[in-house]
Amino acid sequence: MPPLSLREFEEEARGRLDPAVYDYFAGGADDEVTLRANEAAFSRVGLVPRVLCGSGRPELGVAVLGSRISMPVLIAPTAFHGLAHPEGERATARAAAAAGTIMILSMAATVPVEEVVSEARNTAQGAEISPWFQLYIQPDLQFTEAVIHRAEAAGCTALVVTVDSPAFGRRERDLRNGFLDLPTGMCCENLREGGIVRQLVFSPEFSWNHIDWLAKVTSLKIVLKGILHPEDARLAVSHGADAIIVSNHGGRQLDTVPATIDLLPAIVDAVDGRIPVLMDGGIRRGSDVVKALALGATAVAIGRPVIWGLSTGGEPGVTQVLEMLRSEIDRTLALCGCGCPGDASRELLRLPRNLEDRCLPSLS
Repeated sequence: MPPLSLREFEEEARGRLDPAVYDYFAGGADDEVTLRANEAAFSRVGLVPRVLCGSGRPELGVAVLGSRISMPVLIAPTAFHGLAHPEGERATARAAAAAGTIMILSMAATVPVEEVVSEARNTAQGAEISPWFQLYIQPDLQFTEAVIHRAEAAGCTALVVTVDSPAFGRRERDLRNGFLDLPTGMCCENLREGGIVRQLVFSPEFSWNHIDWLAKVTSLKIVLKGILHPEDARLAVSHGADAIIVSNHGGRQLDTVPATIDLLPAIVDAVDGRIPVLMDGGIRRGSDVVKALALGATAVAIGRPVIWGLSTGGEPGVTQVLEMLRSEIDRTLALCGCGCPGDASRELLRLPRNLEDRCLPSLS
């Protein structure tokens, strides 16, 4: 029987992938407290539906930074798709485009940005949806600028700057497995310069000054990924960010950071509608998506479930993952009496005590 849920896709993928590769994708930092919390936190948020709303069949489309996507789900940047399937990011790009949504391409992709954008555009057949490019700003700003211009020339429409990585998280599964490098013949193609593949560097000197610099060297929309503190959300707005993504890097950087769904409401309140707020981390059901929408997210992004679909069936596997989520979102919105993602509001939620004070009104 084919997988009936995203978690069943993961079980299927576990059986297909080399154990060290599975652990690389599935694992988190240190004791993996945050990794587990991201999923578990959704189960503590209940849905309290409205009835007799006459809202009709939900319309799932949302607008994000000038693009109209078919549902409030993007593909989060994840490295090394080539480890999951021979076609790597090409297959993911085609599935995203066919589903009418945006793929955020990792800087550490195993396929060059030019090929990924080409695959997406050829599949989209004229739809105004292009991939976004995830960026780690490197200490060598000249090289960083060259990568940015390469993404611009390829046709990416936004830069997603990962801001939670002044150092590399300690991932003990990888250390235990000796997973320290890519197989021979595979590399981070977007780090290639003059025939040499550069090493990705995480720098503790990374600061808001770099965000200001970025705005001067690109005309692309700038999205900051990894915002967790309300004050950083306010600073993101003041430094001209076009959107933010509430993210704890899938639990792969600083362990014991709270789940992103727990941190989302305060950040939404801090931003106060000035720019879109997206989130990732732990989304495994369409009901999780609706909970994030009800707490103020414009859309969400999914990472690991895409890898599980890719490793299970290539492009069709990613398509199945996206369509499974689409169906679950449609059903959840309908059962909550919502006609579109924007109808989901905090009044639909029964919240745990750690969120109630920040998310009133809620049910006692």
